[in-house]
Amino acid sequence: MSAQQAKQEKRKTRWGIAHIYSSYNNTIIHITDLTGSETIAIASGGQVVKSDRLESSPTAAMLAAKKAAEQALEKGITGVHVKVRAPGGHNGPSTPGPGAQAAIRALSRMNLRIGLIEDVTPIPHDGCRRKGGKRGRRV
Repeated sequence: MSAQQAKQEKRKTRWGIAHIYSSYNNTIIHITDLTGSETIAIASGGQVVKSDRLESSPTAAMLAAKKAAEQALEKGITGVHVKVRAPGGHNGPSTPGPGAQAAIRALSRMNLRIGLIEDVTPIPHDGCRRKGGKRGRRV
């Protein structure tokens, strides 16, 4: 085997998908294979901090992402495509919580190659009526 072939073999990236669900209450990092059907690693903010109010914090997201990345690297995943999801739908906020960005940064720090970063927040197509009553939420 020539030096160039060895280098190509070394650089060969095994891809996975990192699904990051980030709400204002928690952050969940779920790494799957490319089809999305087989789970490789999963971690959440609640697994790494003691207090409930810290589950959604960037620190908890970083620790959870680190934990998930270690499991993924053990199983041979070297690169991930990131899918960021906020609660969305007809009642939830469509912006991701504070942990999303921190989780992506932590994944890249763990020597996982980051491929595509995609937003997969569910968008309502005029389904159920939004809560709040006839005159909306009065503050």
